[in-house]
Amino acid sequence: MVYAADEQRYEKLPYRRVADSGLILPALSFGLWRNLGDEKPLANSREVMLKAFDNGIFSFDNASNYGPSNGTAEETFGAVFQSDLKPYRNELVITTKAGYHMWPGPLGEFSGKKPLTASLDLSLQRMHLDYVDIFYAHRWDPNTNLRETAEALDLLVRQGKTLYVGVSNYTAEQTAAIAEIFDELHTPFIGNQVSYNMLNREAETTGLLDVLDAHHAGLIAYGPLAEGLLTDRYLDGIPADFPLHRTNSFIADNREAYVAKLNALNAIAQQRGQTLAQLAMAWLLRDPRVTSIVIGASSVEHLLDNVRVADNMTLGAEELAAIESILND
Repeated sequence: MVYAADEQRYEKLPYRRVADSGLILPALSFGLWRNLGDEKPLANSREVMLKAFDNGIFSFDNASNYGPSNGTAEETFGAVFQSDLKPYRNELVITTKAGYHMWPGPLGEFSGKKPLTASLDLSLQRMHLDYVDIFYAHRWDPNTNLRETAEALDLLVRQGKTLYVGVSNYTAEQTAAIAEIFDELHTPFIGNQVSYNMLNREAETTGLLDVLDAHHAGLIAYGPLAEGLLTDRYLDGIPADFPLHRTNSFIADNREAYVAKLNALNAIAQQRGQTLAQLAMAWLLRDPRVTSIVIGASSVEHLLDNVRVADNMTLGAEELAAIESILND
C-alpha cells in the first residue's frame, strides 16, 4: 500500500523556531538511538516512524553509531525514507551525528576533519539523502584542536552536505568556545543536543542554556525521561541493575530518595490528568530555549502516549513551585 501522510499532521503538536534562525522543529523529535536498528523488524520500525510523521513529528534524529550495530539505525531510516517518506523530504528535518566509534582504527572516532567528513558521507549513503538538515559533532574531542573541528563542520555546510551544524554533549564552556569560532566563520550553528530532564538539570545549573541563548542557538534535549525512570514503572523502586545512562549515574547513590521524588511528581501528574512521562516533557518544554525533545518509541502505543503531552503543556506558577520543591528536596 502506498503511504499517504495524515492531512492533519501539523495540527497534532506545537512546533518551535530555533532562536531567530529559519529552522523550525516540532516539540517532539523522533530519535532512532534504540529499538529501530538491527534489533527490530523493519515493518515495526516503519509503522512507528510513519505514525510519528502522521502526528506532527517531522524531525528524525540519528547518529553514525546508532543501531546497536554501527549504521543500522541510519539504514533503517533510509529504507523507510526510500519506500515512504521521500515525497515529503521538503517537510522533514533529518539530523545525524559523528564522533563516537564509527569504524575500526584510529580514524574511526572523534572530530577531526577526516572522521567527520567520512562519517557524513557514509550517513548520506545509508539514508539515501543528498544532504542532512543538521550535522552534529557527537562529543568533545580532547585531542583535536577546536578550530579544526569547527572548520570541518563549516566546510560540510559549504559543500552542501548539511544545512546547519550543531554539537552534542558539549559543556557550557566547550559550547561557548566553539560557538565563537562559528561566529567568526559565519557558520550556521543551530544548537547543542544534550541530556536534560527533571533529574539531570546540568543544562540549567552550568549556564549552558544561557550560552546557547547568547549565540542564537537552541537546546535539543535527549533522555527526557531519564531512560524510563520518569514513568510510572519505577514508583515502587529502582532495580539495582537498572541501566542508568552515564548522564544520570548519580541516581545510583541514593535510589530511595529518587523513588520518593518520582512518587511526588507522579501525584502532580495525576492531578493534571497526565502520566508522569507527559509531565516530565511538559516541564522541559516550559523553557522556549528547549527547541525540541528527542523521544524514542518502539511501539505505536508508546509513541502516542508521548504525543499526548500536547493535550496539556501549560504549567502554572504553583505547579512549577511544587515541582521545584520536590526536585530540590
